[in-house]
Amino acid sequence: MRRSECRPLRSASRHPVPGFRMLPSARLVPASVRRAQSSIHSSSCFFMDLKTLLSSLNEFASLSFAESWDNVGLLVEPSPPHTVNTLFLTNDLTEEVMEEALQKKADLILSYHPPIFRPMKHITWKTWKERLVIRALENRVAIYSPHTAYDAAPQGVNSWLAKGLGTCTTRPIHPSKAPNYPTEGTHRLEFSANHSQDLDKVLSAVKGVGGVSVTSSPARCDGEEQTRISLNCTQKALMQVLAFLSQDRQLYQKTEILSLEKPLLLHTGMGRLCTLDDSAPLATMIEQIKRHLKLSHLRLALGVGRTLESPVKVVAVCAGSGGSVLQGVEADLYLTGEMSHHDVLDAASKGINVILCEHSNTERGFLSDLQEMLGVHLENKINIIVSETDRDPLHVV
Repeated sequence: MRRSECRPLRSASRHPVPGFRMLPSARLVPASVRRAQSSIHSSSCFFMDLKTLLSSLNEFASLSFAESWDNVGLLVEPSPPHTVNTLFLTNDLTEEVMEEALQKKADLILSYHPPIFRPMKHITWKTWKERLVIRALENRVAIYSPHTAYDAAPQGVNSWLAKGLGTCTTRPIHPSKAPNYPTEGTHRLEFSANHSQDLDKVLSAVKGVGGVSVTSSPARCDGEEQTRISLNCTQKALMQVLAFLSQDRQLYQKTEILSLEKPLLLHTGMGRLCTLDDSAPLATMIEQIKRHLKLSHLRLALGVGRTLESPVKVVAVCAGSGGSVLQGVEADLYLTGEMSHHDVLDAASKGINVILCEHSNTERGFLSDLQEMLGVHLENKINIIVSETDRDPLHVV
């Protein structure tokens, strides 16, 4: 083991180490008391198995919320078993941040941005991202990235960013869809067969197509007893079923096809559209955003015909790079980290003000909230610390 000061418990009951008292959940302890207890936690020998911890992290914010193009989840895993005493939070995992994580004896690094995004063809000392992987494995440190799963989550990055606007109602700009509901398949196909047709042959044929689930029920149409057949299927299976039904004109003409859509998750998704309880001058919004993000400067593009005194009622928010998420959204103000030059021009031409704060400045402050929320969610079973060296690479000079 790399740690000499503490060892994971061997007892299956996971009782505390003798001499250590299990602290109550942060949910029941006032913030001032939690801060006073932080020094106790830093020396406690509490551990979680990596697999158990990953399951808990997924319960906190499901990786199914992430965009399909993203690379989320466990990116680097030491050989099992691997126990976690210290969870280290960072927005970006640079070599400087990795050095800090090793000094603070991290067992798992939660890096909001995935340090591994494009496939690696080799792991050598040549590039900084390859070196991160090498150092993590040499020191038995796992790396996990939630990225857009945390963007979409109800208690995630975009909801935190919206807090800086003041009292408002919010909804996702692009709501997420339920991952596994209502059923498998993309289409539902329904048709009726009368008893003069060879029903057993029809059912046998459609059930023989892969990717199809079939149900049947008695029905009555125009005074005639019939059987209503309903099947859920994939796009590929749909074409095969239709090819079979087209051989029987009566069946084919009675066929209905429905496209299945998974229900929207009302509080989960990309971006946030925020309607302020009370409109405020743009100048006031700028100062509120600066305070929330702890920034002395930000970039502003005034919408055509707007001034610093123009009222703001609706704000479209997207942490990080917001060009694609905010495009076409009707609002008085766009708030994001970065947008392309032409996207800014397009928004301004429509009278929309644009505030750019640099990419990670719209994300990093969330880590303090995340530290507290995960402490509650994980019932203070492990130490959770936030990087002190992580920072946006761009500075105003």
